[in-house]
Amino acid sequence: MNTIRKMMVNAAALTLLASVAGCAGMSQQDKNTAIGAGVGAVGGSVLTGGSAVGTVGGAAVGGVIGHEINK
Repeated sequence: MNTIRKMMVNAAALTLLASVAGCAGMSQQDKNTAIGAGVGAVGGSVLTGGSAVGTVGGAAVGGVIGHEINK
């Protein structure tokens, strides 16, 4: 099970990086929000053992932090 979980986290991180790379027209604040949400989702998933609630909660918290970072 740990191998599958690690593969899922790596796939999510790779998808995040690929999607952020295609966002050339976004403002810096928008990019920070997207990156924060992605990192938060991965972190929330890892910390809660793959829980959907943890993943969504981490994405929400990470997105807010990323959004506020350059204000």
